[in-house]
Amino acid sequence: MDVTDGTDGFSLSWSALRAAVAGLAADDFGRPSGCAGWLVRDLVCHLVIDAQDVLITLATPADAAPTRDAATYWTVTHTPPTGEDPLDALTVRLAAAYEDPALLTFHLDDVGSAAGRAARLADPAARVGTQGEVLTAADYLSAYVLEWTLHHLDLTAHVPDAPPPPPKTLAEARALLERITGEPFPTALSDTDTLLVATGRRPPTPGERTALGPLAARLPFVIG
Repeated sequence: MDVTDGTDGFSLSWSALRAAVAGLAADDFGRPSGCAGWLVRDLVCHLVIDAQDVLITLATPADAAPTRDAATYWTVTHTPPTGEDPLDALTVRLAAAYEDPALLTFHLDDVGSAAGRAARLADPAARVGTQGEVLTAADYLSAYVLEWTLHHLDLTAHVPDAPPPPPKTLAEARALLERITGEPFPTALSDTDTLLVATGRRPPTPGERTALGPLAARLPFVIG
């Protein structure tokens, strides 16, 4: 799948994720998420911060040649997060400060809508700077398709009635993950199962481990 122009994929994955958050009941915010150590409310607070990062990056033009693309934007480790990282802990405290989930939802809708508009208006060929690196806007937005899709899966991990990510963004996220890891995952694994198993969000079943073959010993690929 072509992931070189991230505008459409970004918009679809981000809109779907924001719609899933908007549909949550108040009690859902206290459920666990698929992120270690985070409740759903903590994850939603993280999405607010992510949306701010998108706005900042798209408003930070760069003149230098790109140093990263959608795949090399990410770093890969093999150690799953524990939720004890200082930034993770800060997110938990920020989320708790909202108290009323409606305030958190409102903030995400407000900042998230702006991030979505900025992405649609961005020139795909424009160069932007973030974290000391330079990317085209298209590559930067493509990278976030993986971010949004994984977090959509995290959001719905313990909220069974929430809508899943769209099939198109699941496929695009899988394709990008395969580029990042340099490994094609078995076609026997669905896009959802590939994303969950490959990133350590759940262990592979015995059948999946067999299908993965030697690749199973390299799991998980923790994207950050």
